[in-house]
Amino acid sequence: MTAFSFRFSRYISLHFHHYPANYAFFVSPINESCQLLIHPNPTLQNMANSNVAFFFFFALLIGHGIVELEASHHVYKHLLGLLSSAPANQPYRTGYHFQPPKNWINDPNGVMIYKGVYHLFYQYNPKGAVWGNIVWAHSTSNDLVNWTPHEPAIFPSQPSDINGCWSGSATILPGGKPAILYTGIDPLNRQVQNLAIPKNLSDPYLREWVKSTKNPLMQPTAQNQINSSSFRDPTTAWLGPDNKWRVVIGSKVDQLGLAILYKSKDFVNWYQSKTPLHSANTGMWECPDFYPVPIHGQSGVDTSLNGPYVKHVLKVSLDNTRHDCYTIGSYDNVKDVYKPDEGSVEGDSGLRYDYGKYYASKTFFDDFKNRRILTGWINESSSVADDIKKGWSGVHAIPRKIWLARSGKQLVQWPVTEIEKLRTNHISLANKLLKGGSVIEISGVTAAQADVEVSFEIKDFEKAEVLEPSWTNPQLLCSRKGALVKGRLGPFGLLVLASEGLKERTAVFFRIFKGHNKYMVLMCGDQSRSSLNQDNDMTTYGAFLDVDIRHHKLSLRSLIDHSIVESFGGGGKVCITSRVYPTLAINKAARLYAFNYGSQSIKISKLNAWSMKTAKIN
Repeated sequence: MTAFSFRFSRYISLHFHHYPANYAFFVSPINESCQLLIHPNPTLQNMANSNVAFFFFFALLIGHGIVELEASHHVYKHLLGLLSSAPANQPYRTGYHFQPPKNWINDPNGVMIYKGVYHLFYQYNPKGAVWGNIVWAHSTSNDLVNWTPHEPAIFPSQPSDINGCWSGSATILPGGKPAILYTGIDPLNRQVQNLAIPKNLSDPYLREWVKSTKNPLMQPTAQNQINSSSFRDPTTAWLGPDNKWRVVIGSKVDQLGLAILYKSKDFVNWYQSKTPLHSANTGMWECPDFYPVPIHGQSGVDTSLNGPYVKHVLKVSLDNTRHDCYTIGSYDNVKDVYKPDEGSVEGDSGLRYDYGKYYASKTFFDDFKNRRILTGWINESSSVADDIKKGWSGVHAIPRKIWLARSGKQLVQWPVTEIEKLRTNHISLANKLLKGGSVIEISGVTAAQADVEVSFEIKDFEKAEVLEPSWTNPQLLCSRKGALVKGRLGPFGLLVLASEGLKERTAVFFRIFKGHNKYMVLMCGDQSRSSLNQDNDMTTYGAFLDVDIRHHKLSLRSLIDHSIVESFGGGGKVCITSRVYPTLAINKAARLYAFNYGSQSIKISKLNAWSMKTAKIN
């Protein structure tokens, strides 16, 4: 085994000469420097020797592609070589969210459905609970709830990915043939784009993948002047009216985020378009996603569809702030230019998938159920030391169905219906008045692992607080007016993962304000008292919710799973995911409450809650 030092900045910058493709390279986290571990891998030697057979097979298949990207991560030198060992007592492990038995995970990659089987690839460190040694792990499912693990699908084995196999996307080619485009790190430390296809198309579990001998297919050069350290995460590809494939790759020039567009006739030979699909001054664009949504209805459509009956969504993961932001607009598939709708705001001040812990997301079209599904990574709020102690880091959000709201101005998200088969021990209540200052316990369910839906009815709107003109930042407003700050119409909502006596609780709630010519609804996720352990990040999140509360009841759904709270306000118009680590409110000691700390009464028109059974995951 040979070790080489390297410098870690936004992405790793390694210093060494070319090594043969039959060596496996693993990067382990460290502080401002790391070590690169290199060892011979007989499996990779065999893969390299099969190049000729692969490409004959590949030519018959035409080709395929996917990629995504890896966000920047801290590295920890003193943790190099430490193997995680998950302790028996695990109060924060989830019961129905996706996670492997131990170690680090991040971005979902290449999510797709093939022969009726759902496939999830993801960034995974098989050696520890911190970032490093990344491979493409692989699990499959028949229902997006229960998952079966397989051997890693993609790992360093070619010069074009010898220093890392980062995120990517999947494309289904004509004839139902899947392909993966992913970002690799080459011997010069450049980010380049590679192709892999299944070895056996008759295998519904796609357990073996073969890389193109023509890799890399897209790369920075002196001619294209692409930033070689900021060129990653190809999207799912789509076909244009000229029968050419298009794919977008995230990049930047200074602080100008770019969606660089490439085209190809055969999915193998790609050339760069003269102009990017889109750009904006929001910093580096990671994990871009570009797809159509029907103007009417909740169905999904194939990524290549365009026309008068669809809008297009461009989502980017902002490297500067770690938020997944999107705009809705139109796509000119002749000029290959995307234009956000008038009034759209790009960046953090605009629309987000989720206003809490949620990043590096990826959608795919589920042609089996005619829907578009959103997947995303929920990273930790705990300290690195605590992550190592518990032996794991990172989980994935519950897959969400996603569609265009009736207004055409935003997306709506809702947990896939399959998750509801885990519901058990149903309890309900209706027409319950919550007087000002009151708290009621919702008993009869397992509060640490539950699904809760509640609708609130509000009256006396004229008593709402006035929204000051300077109160334009909803997260800041939620921080200033947390769950314990008494108002008029609000705060009211749920206290989840709460301890008896409420020393610990995570509050998910609403406030009603009187704005200019309309009433404004503020939705907050207050983590400030979620744990007595002050080493955790206990940020408060918030967003304004676009709902006419004079004619509609105000709904809230929260999926509670030991250390995760995914909340959906207004039927999924605002989503806030919280990552919390209570010390008292764990397992059977956790409590669930509905509350109203405003001065005016609020009615619970209906509340339904269920305990959630544990899913079979990996």
